[in-house]
Parts: sequence; C-alpha cells; structure tokens
Amino acid sequence: MAHTLGAAHHATHATTSPRPAARGLLAGGLVAGPLFLAVGVTQGLTRDGFDFTRNAISQLALGDLGWIQTVNFVVTAALFAAGAIGLRRVLRGEPGGVWGPLLVGVFGASFLAAAVFPADAGAGFPVGAPDATSLSAHGAAHMAGGMVGYLALCAAFLVLARPLSSRGHRGWAVASRIAPVGVLAGFVGSSASVLAFTAGAGLGLAWLTAVTARLLTDTEHH
Repeated sequence: MAHTLGAAHHATHATTSPRPAARGLLAGGLVAGPLFLAVGVTQGLTRDGFDFTRNAISQLALGDLGWIQTVNFVVTAALFAAGAIGLRRVLRGEPGGVWGPLLVGVFGASFLAAAVFPADAGAGFPVGAPDATSLSAHGAAHMAGGMVGYLALCAAFLVLARPLSSRGHRGWAVASRIAPVGVLAGFVGSSASVLAFTAGAGLGLAWLTAVTARLLTDTEHH
C-alpha cells in the first residue's frame, strides 16, 4: 500500500512539476522582445549621432558604449532560448510542438550571432567613425544571421498557428499566419527606409511576445 501511494505521489509530481518550470521558461520568452526594444530605443534616443531614420538598432553595438547593446543581444538570446524550451514543454504532443519551439530557438540564436558579429559603421554612427565603403566579413555575418533569424521567426509564426487553432484560438491562428507578411514587408522596404526594417523587426518581436503570452495564459489556466 505504501509502495502504491509512493508511486502515485511520484507520478503526480512528475505530471505537475513541469508546469511551473514551463511557465517560468515561457516568462523568459515573454519579456525578451519588450526588453530588447526598450533597451534599444532608450539608447537610440540618448546616444550622440544615432538617428532612427538613418541607423539600425544593431549599430548601437558600436562605439564606446557599444557594450550595452552587445549585452542586450546576449541577454535577449538567453531569454529566447528559455522561451523556446518552455514552448517545447507546453506544446509537447501537440501540432507544431517540435518545429515551433525549434524555430524560435533559431531566432534567439540570431541575437547571439549579432553580438559576436557586429554591424558595420555607417550613416554617421558612431560619431567620427568613417562609413564602411564595403561590407566587412563581420558585417556580412551580422546580416546573414539576422536574415536567417527572422526567416525562422516567420516560419515559427506559421507553425505556431496550428497549436493556436487546435486550442480554439482561431483568430490568433489567422493573425499568426498574416504576421510574417508584415515582417517581410518591412525587410523588403528597408532598401528605401531603415524605419521600414525597424518596424518589420519590431512587429516580429511584438507578435512573438503576444503569442507567448497567449500560450502562457493557457498554461496557467490549465
């Protein structure tokens, strides 16, 4: 009898204990996007020579205070990695439960790549630094990492529409299928305006935050 009770207790603990852990990991993914944007926008408004109409947030990793943005990249990567693990636990056995978290993890890794391979100077930032006349190796790696990351994010939105739909969130599922259009439109428009790129990237971060919050709420209610 004691053995049976002990086994039952162990089974109950094994079933319920991942939920608090999953909530904590998802919370990391929830704050990643807003934290990254808050730190980036604050720097952009306060650092000499930076102009959101001419400069990308990634360039904030350059100059004497560039370490702040580099740390921002690393912390964001870690938070998205935690969020991806949390998604994997919450969506285990559901449609999209493997590829959705994996793609979010790839997106998070792109922030780490951005920290390791900084963007090139240009458009007057940092102040006094000559504009790059050609794309450097680290600048090319930075751009490639960002491209792979945001393509992975767009794919993640399409995949995560499946568990959203299966949970009864049909409107969320439709929006998750539309969001990649806005993100990619921002990237296409970047050739005409840096603001278009920033808006597209910001939209991607905002929608990932919203989807994570929706799934976190489901987990808490469960």
